Amino acid sequence: MITLHHLNASRSLRILWLLEEMGEPYTLIRYQRDPVTRLAPASLKNIHPLGKSPVIELDGQVLVESGAIVEYLIRRFAPRLEPAFSSPDYLQYLQWIHFAESSAMVPVLLKLFTQFEINAGTQLKFLDGYTRTEFEKVLGFLDSALANRTFIVGDTLSGADFMLAFVAITVVEQMKCGAQYPHLQAYLQRLAALDSWKRALKLESELDE
Repeated sequence: MITLHHLNASRSLRILWLLEEMGEPYTLIRYQRDPVTRLAPASLKNIHPLGKSPVIELDGQVLVESGAIVEYLIRRFAPRLEPAFSSPDYLQYLQWIHFAESSAMVPVLLKLFTQFEINAGTQLKFLDGYTRTEFEKVLGFLDSALANRTFIVGDTLSGADFMLAFVAITVVEQMKCGAQYPHLQAYLQRLAALDSWKRALKLESELDE
């Protein structure tokens, strides 16, 4: 049995959605962010020293890092969500899985954090301009890639979409940049129409009730 240690409003949403899509039985253990600090509760450190989510337990082992979790679960339980290794799509699949947590998330987080600092009155010099440039470059690249695609790889739902979904929801819904990146916004709307996404979002919303 898969156990997901899930923190609300976190990248763990990727794994929650994947589990709903896979249809494998799993146990969901919920954690709530501190309402003041917005940090994860200390109890998550009882599962893994980093105290972060997502974390899964499976076969007596603990696994962290959403990219590793997505790749492992798909390889073991849902190979239909991964292109064949011999397929021309496989390299693109790997690229987008790792793009989501490296090239994309860094400028997204920097933009969020620099805005917090600016709102607090901090005078930023180098960081503000650097963040803006990187954000526009990386998100522009992703938006262009989605211009003529239903999903990010081969027009078939894959693990890369589970990784990119958190980027999309952060940029479009939290940062309100959908008008700037219309293909990303349309992509998120397509994901949101999937039954497994709706179930995952329902479970996520229950954490905030």
